[in-house]
Order: sequence, then C-alpha cells, then structure tokens
Amino acid sequence: MTFPFPYGRPAGPASALLLCLCLGLSACDSGEPSATQWPEDSTPAPEKMPDGTCWSREVTPAVYEHVMGEVQVVQAEIADDGTVIRPPIYRRAPVPRVVTPRGELRFRSPCAEEMTPEFISSLQRALAARSRFDGEITGRFDPPTRAAIKTYQTERGLESGQLSLETARTLGLVATPLEDIETF
Repeated sequence: MTFPFPYGRPAGPASALLLCLCLGLSACDSGEPSATQWPEDSTPAPEKMPDGTCWSREVTPAVYEHVMGEVQVVQAEIADDGTVIRPPIYRRAPVPRVVTPRGELRFRSPCAEEMTPEFISSLQRALAARSRFDGEITGRFDPPTRAAIKTYQTERGLESGQLSLETARTLGLVATPLEDIETF
C-alpha cells in the first residue's frame, strides 16, 4: 500500500507508518482540558506534604558579572627548603564574581489536583477583573496565565508565576480557615 507523497514521489512503508502515527496522535487530543491542568513546560507541580498541604518552590539563579582580576598563569617554583626559586606569574583577565547569590523561596500553594479547568477559569476571570489578565478564558494554566499571576503577585511582594495559597485566598478562590482570620 502506498500513500501519495508531495511532489509526486512514491511513499515507502516507512512514510506510510509515519503518516499513520501522526494521524493517530493527532486524534488523541480531544481539545478538552484534562482534570489537572499543570503545565509540563513550566516549573514542577507543588510538593504535597504528609499533612496534606502543598508547597511551591521558586528558585532564583545566581547572577554573575565579569570583573578584571588576577589569574595565575604559572605556579611558583619552591625549593625543598621552602625558598622561592621563581615567584608565580599572574595576568589580568576577566574573572566571574557573584553579584546576587542563588536563592530559594518556599510558599504554600494550592495542590495540583485543585487546579481543575473550572478553578483555572475562575483564576483567569479574577485576574481579568483586576486588569492583570487580558487573554482568553481557557481553563488552562498557560503562559499568559502564569504571566498574569506573576504580575499580580510581584505587586504584592512575591516574585513568582506560581500561584500562592495567599493569592488564591485574596482572589476569593480558596476559603480562608476561621483560625487564620485576624479579629480586631
């Protein structure tokens, strides 16, 4: 069995198999969002603790800059009695220097199983109502949604595109336990 090939060339068995695989894989995506919408291309899902709470991690990489410094080119020659026969030789060259050290921030967040399409749609609508999200309400935790979360949270002191539990509570998406409410 052969399939038509672009530009009139006959297709071999390998091409036919590739075509069948592509058609089969394209049929797998129904277009409907799955129950858990955690994106594969972003940071990992929050870590679930034994007590049932979930925690996210935001890692900020170290920032380096190059400054002029001394680099040893030739080691010193030292005699057995400890006298220096020839001092070391240095040259000026750019060397890396840490400007900002690596950091890690941990914070409570909704668990991955709570991130249903309905929850994410509500999150998108809540961010849109606050003029932080202008994309389409998809129910998917996509890059525009992460960018809107980061913008909203950065304004409140948390530089992260991962949704914190505090932000979810502030947006009215997650109930706040009575014991966490401060009374005056």
